[in-house]
Amino acid sequence: MGTALIYDEEMTKYKLLWVDPACKVEVPERLTVSHEALIKTGLADRCVSVPVREATDEDILLVHSEEYLEAVKKTPYMTLEDLKEFTLQYGDVYFHPNIYHCAKLAAGAALQLVDSVMTGKVRNGMALVRPPGHHSMRSAANGFCVFNNVAIAARYAKQKYGVKRVLIVDWDIHHGQGVQYCFEDDPSVLYFSWHRYEHQKFWPNLRESDYDSVGKEKGAGFNVNVPWNKVGMKNSDYLSVFCHVLLPVAYEFSPDLVLVCAGFDSAIGDPEGQMCASPDVFAHLTHLLMNLAGGKLCAVLEGGYNLTSLPQSVCQTVQTLLGDPAPRPANLDGPCTSTLESLHCVRSAHRKYWSCLKHAAELPASEISTKRMKLAEEEEKVETREEEKHAEEKVWPEPLKRVSPPVRTALILPDGVACPDGCERFSSLEDPVIVSKLRENFLKEDDSDALTTLSGLIALVEKMQKNEIRNGLALVHDVSMAMMCVTQHAAAALSNRVLIVCVGDAEVPRHGTEDGKTLLVQFSNKESEKQTCKYHIPVCLKKGCSDVSGFTQAVLGLLLPLGYEYDPSLVLLVRTPDSGLCDGVWQQLTGLLQGLAQGHTLVLLQEGEMAFVSPTASSLLGDAAPSVGQLHSPLAEDVEALERLRHKLQMDWKLLQTTAPEGGGDQH
Repeated sequence: MGTALIYDEEMTKYKLLWVDPACKVEVPERLTVSHEALIKTGLADRCVSVPVREATDEDILLVHSEEYLEAVKKTPYMTLEDLKEFTLQYGDVYFHPNIYHCAKLAAGAALQLVDSVMTGKVRNGMALVRPPGHHSMRSAANGFCVFNNVAIAARYAKQKYGVKRVLIVDWDIHHGQGVQYCFEDDPSVLYFSWHRYEHQKFWPNLRESDYDSVGKEKGAGFNVNVPWNKVGMKNSDYLSVFCHVLLPVAYEFSPDLVLVCAGFDSAIGDPEGQMCASPDVFAHLTHLLMNLAGGKLCAVLEGGYNLTSLPQSVCQTVQTLLGDPAPRPANLDGPCTSTLESLHCVRSAHRKYWSCLKHAAELPASEISTKRMKLAEEEEKVETREEEKHAEEKVWPEPLKRVSPPVRTALILPDGVACPDGCERFSSLEDPVIVSKLRENFLKEDDSDALTTLSGLIALVEKMQKNEIRNGLALVHDVSMAMMCVTQHAAAALSNRVLIVCVGDAEVPRHGTEDGKTLLVQFSNKESEKQTCKYHIPVCLKKGCSDVSGFTQAVLGLLLPLGYEYDPSLVLLVRTPDSGLCDGVWQQLTGLLQGLAQGHTLVLLQEGEMAFVSPTASSLLGDAAPSVGQLHSPLAEDVEALERLRHKLQMDWKLLQTTAPEGGGDQH
């Protein structure tokens, strides 16, 4: 299916023609360095190049007023003085004789991307555009933006393709107030934005950028604002907000299309954002969105003003869209207190709109986001000086090269079972040392078939460790024995950490859970199972795994944060015959877990589970999981049990926290 890349050099052909400190960072080089980086890394050649087109008046009028469009149309004919005068009526933006043409190309590029994805020409894609769009309003340019590219694309997708539900994820560091205003009363568009806010001290300084602006009338609950009230946010803060706010709400909403306002001023080194998130976090953010909407994802460039971290972040995003394994998510030390305060506020504000947040901790009646205003004012002068100092000092390593193994998916299958297209049947010569260990530890009687399968599993794991194979699947006679065998072997290597995710009531190995060599998370309906240590986590769901909502909530809010914080080198995903998990949810789980361990996932299925080989292989090959549909409310008992478990575990696992500790605590 492929990944579209949309770029046209024409969009570099306008710039600021007078002195304006607020606008000096918006330069043509933003686009050229991003495109050059994609060429240099070979990523551009791997994408499907889609030509841009100009947006028509009809397209632009989907979002903007006729009076505004007619006014902008006059700008190519204005003198420099006229352009300056015209610009003054808007906030933090500049005009140029060629900007109207470029703005039509930017909006048109977003529409070309939507067309390519919705017609199935490509699976996903990215449009490198300028001017950006998310600040422009119905009748006003704003914040370097002329036409609202992503808002136009959302309306266009709904009108042309009958798309019922659109998710817009805005990870730019500024609030996209133009998008919010466009859709705040529309329940068919879910808009999520995180943004530097600092209790309304940061541009665009709007009261309605705070967490309690949730949308209006029928759109109440469909506008999700996460304010960053401090600078210096890290990867942990970003992933925490995805796991505890965006993903649960997005899965419940079940979009037909995902649009990303891909602003990279939220990356380290950016003079606007002042954040500390490394470029490779965008690989993970992108990956986590790729199983929504059947994989239909369109990323459109917004901000990003550091000419080093911007192209690095663009490359990380595009490489993930192409299906390459995400890098290891290193150094996740948990969210800071300020993030936890924002998380608490957002989750509480949206409790009444989303069943996945019904259990979120309530805010005290007196609680408002500006409760620390006085303190913030006192700190402000010191912070500004510190901020300027830090901006100059920031250095970060170049992201590591992401290498795709020569083999994507290898399968160990009994004779007579067909190997799905795109996968390789795995076979290996038996190692006498391994065979004798297997006989000694696992096989009390001579069983040549079991011996062949188990030695094959070990050989497959070793190939993954050498990065010769990315992932695999094995159909085995006894999943418990195979699990123990793989775990013991993999955990024996010093650097290895194995995340075992067991879905169903199998007997599970405790090997390595005492010293953290393995982290075991088991989903079942067995209440008797007690947690024995930090690295053994039984998750009891009343209906087992058959309740799609309860299981999905447990995966997003519990398993993913645990997995990211643990940072395994191998994920072992096991499904037992009695699991009751439907195809779609199983594929979602398989897809999401591939963001960990550089995609090194080994799936074990019991021999009778033949029907799951093909859908599992499809997910391992990188196909987007089918949508599971809009989720109903999970069982109240399950929600309470999950909340109790999360509360108990959060002392050991910082990424499970969703409220700030009493009396504050450490900031980054």
